[in-house]
Amino acid sequence: MLITAGTGDTLKYSKKKFSAIVDTYPELYSDNTQDPDPTYYCNADKKGFGSEVGQDEYYVLYAYFLKQKNGVDKYAERRKKLIDIYSNINSLFGQLQYGGTYFGHQASRILGYAEYSIYLYKYYENNLSKTYDISKQKALYIQSFRQLVNDEIQIDNETLAQEKTMRKKELNDIVGNIDKAITDNFYLRRAQEFQYEHYQYY
Repeated sequence: MLITAGTGDTLKYSKKKFSAIVDTYPELYSDNTQDPDPTYYCNADKKGFGSEVGQDEYYVLYAYFLKQKNGVDKYAERRKKLIDIYSNINSLFGQLQYGGTYFGHQASRILGYAEYSIYLYKYYENNLSKTYDISKQKALYIQSFRQLVNDEIQIDNETLAQEKTMRKKELNDIVGNIDKAITDNFYLRRAQEFQYEHYQYY
């Protein structure tokens, strides 16, 4: 069985192995859906997904099963945009810190976070009451990214002075991608939650 991740990676399982996963990890398809982090950590003592790479795989599987429940086609566009927003936030902080294994692993785990966001949207979309213009709130949020970029460039001792202009442009291009993708209140709130939950930056 092949499971294609939204990041381009593919998980391949024999029928026996996939059946064993289904038997061992019922929380992956339980009706009691929870955020992928507690879902993983409450079951991390089980064999098979204890390493960093194993955790990545678990989040891809989490996304796969939840996507079937959420609706593969119905939320395809919203799912794609959430993955785009989360990936750009991850890329921005990864580049600000000149990389690191955390950001590489996050690239796979983002699929789980995005699918859980779709799950929340699915159950609240008919009751979303905050329909006001978010342009000012979004502008402040995006400006916080641009200010962070400016401040980090100022103290950046890793980049030569003549290269800082290009680095600043590249980072601001990522911020621009986030700006374009946030088109309603739901995307704004999910972007903020994802950033503040996963990128504590000191």
